[in-house]
Amino acid sequence: MSYPPITITFLGTGTSTGVPMIGCDCEVCTSADSRDKRLRSSILVQSEHTTIVIDTTPDFRYQMLRENIKKLDAVLFTHPHKDHVAGFDDVKALSFFSKKALQVYANALTQQSLKREFHYFFEANKYPGIPDIDLHLINMEPFIVGDITITPILVWHLRMPVLAFRFGKFTYITDANRIDDTEKEKIKGSETIVINALRHQAHVSHFSLKEAIAVAKELKVPQAYLTHISHQLGLCNITGDGLPDGVSLAYDGLRLHFS
Repeated sequence: MSYPPITITFLGTGTSTGVPMIGCDCEVCTSADSRDKRLRSSILVQSEHTTIVIDTTPDFRYQMLRENIKKLDAVLFTHPHKDHVAGFDDVKALSFFSKKALQVYANALTQQSLKREFHYFFEANKYPGIPDIDLHLINMEPFIVGDITITPILVWHLRMPVLAFRFGKFTYITDANRIDDTEKEKIKGSETIVINALRHQAHVSHFSLKEAIAVAKELKVPQAYLTHISHQLGLCNITGDGLPDGVSLAYDGLRLHFS
């Protein structure tokens, strides 16, 4: 199977509260380092012909404006938590200018949430200005959007099924604290993995820093980037300097290129 060259842009690398966190005056939330300013977690996947966003965070509008995105072919959703779907209404502008239905891919749980929270997108008689949505069920088989092949991977966010995605040599995982052995096989052979690392301390539904590093090491992925980061993980320059070789903190605006 051949894959086109792609560019990954980190639209956001923060946890559900973002960083800085409202009302907090810790050293991370008051840091002047731009790498410590984290919008909610999302990435942009682009080939020469295709543009995909994974998750529409509460910061989706700003993320699209910051990256000057004028065209969007599809949205892939990982799961229905608000920090991953709340910006869905803002796809209206992109759909208006494209004059095409937006392709949306999600599992059954997330589809139920979208239809409940954004019911007006799916009504037979839509209010003027509501875009057309083509909603596709992800059934765990590889699928293609434009010229990009996508392999879904099931991970667990405590008891909630969450979708991770592999694009050729690159795998993206957010909001997970467990991966079954059968799904780990889908990740092996990746050259780069992005994985959530909420904080140093253990958490009920997210990998900690130590756990995220252990997953990357177990799967023998040469380069790991950490995302979905809270202010509890510490300053980027200090925590980042203490990471082992082949592990880095992702930050908003970071771009990775794969050929």
